[in-house]
Amino acid sequence: MIYALFQLFQDSGIPGVRLMDYITFRAGVSFALAMIIALVFGHDIIRRLQRMQVGEVIRNLGLEGQMKKTGTPTMGGVIIILAILVPCLLVGNLTNVYMILMLIATVWMGSIGFLDDYRKLKYHNKDGLQGKYKVIGQIGLGLIVGLTMWLSPSIVMSENMEVMNQINHETEVVHSLSMVKSPQTTIPFVKNNNFNYEWLTSWMGDSQTAETAGWIVFIIVVIVVVAAVSNGANLTDGLDGLCAGTSAIIGVALAIMAYLGGNIIYSGYLNIMYIPGSEELVVYAAAFIGALVGFLWYNAFPAQVFMGDTGSLTLGGILAVFAILIRKELLIPLLCLIFFIEDLSVIMQVSYFKLTKRKYGQGRRIFKMTPLHHHFQKAGDPAVKCLINFPKLPIPESKIVVRFWIVGILLAALTFVTLKIR
Repeated sequence: MIYALFQLFQDSGIPGVRLMDYITFRAGVSFALAMIIALVFGHDIIRRLQRMQVGEVIRNLGLEGQMKKTGTPTMGGVIIILAILVPCLLVGNLTNVYMILMLIATVWMGSIGFLDDYRKLKYHNKDGLQGKYKVIGQIGLGLIVGLTMWLSPSIVMSENMEVMNQINHETEVVHSLSMVKSPQTTIPFVKNNNFNYEWLTSWMGDSQTAETAGWIVFIIVVIVVVAAVSNGANLTDGLDGLCAGTSAIIGVALAIMAYLGGNIIYSGYLNIMYIPGSEELVVYAAAFIGALVGFLWYNAFPAQVFMGDTGSLTLGGILAVFAILIRKELLIPLLCLIFFIEDLSVIMQVSYFKLTKRKYGQGRRIFKMTPLHHHFQKAGDPAVKCLINFPKLPIPESKIVVRFWIVGILLAALTFVTLKIR
């Protein structure tokens, strides 16, 4: 809104009116606004949740300090969503297709998470919304994003290519002059870092058929990424500040990638594809990071509020869609490795338990407890048969969270490193 208003006075000669043309300025304003909204309105929202008796239902899992969290207000993800939407609506370019898709993703996943939390609180159990409905919602968002990227004329890219300079015989990176619509993405360790999904369907012969099939494969990948990351973030939300801090770190990395990919000079220097218009995502990412930093003021140990599925499902969906829009979805397994390890730990635990129960008549475990963060929180018990019984003594919750943050920073750094290792 403010951005559109400033555009009306572009030629008025009013000092400072052109500041809104600068992505860095609008990103800074977006970050500050989001953090202020989370800090100022977060307190009032928490008090309202307390009056409404919107308290977390806690099951006794034998973890130190766990039962003290009973009754802590949940659904705090509303704070995050509000702090993201308001700055984006004020200083974001609402005609930009990338910004529109991110706002849709935020509201879409926030609604699914809200319904999940509402059912948990209404029926006083941990079941919430049935899993199939969550999956349907994730598939729906994946289809919206994938089909829009396929059919929208505003979403194009310029492929990076290496050419030999005939004067000094040095290799230079140039971008194609024409903008193309192609299901290409970025992969690490490869010379030009590009992978085209159409290569998987080239055996079909006819170019039009292969192109269509390539986009269909891309849409399937989009759906899988959205479901995997949102579920991973949901499982990671088990300790005070863990999901919010980890998501903020990933958000910073994605914001840098969006800025570089949306700038033809920097994208040429790094030999990555140039995506015109995607620089607007930096404004959104700044609001996302600011909202999480502000939310951590209340969510850090000991938490005054939990984000609930309203927050965790939304954060995962946002990160997934953001990575897809800047064509970095295949870097997600490394960048969001913490989410996937949390996912994988649960899958491994359940599968191993069922396998050993069929084989020995009694189920055994790999970890002391899953998701993985609870494994470090629980004391070792000789009476419980598990493959990994280390550490013997429980690690304090705040220390586990900070260590996971450190791992997240390392993973973000490694993700950038992989783009230069060719």
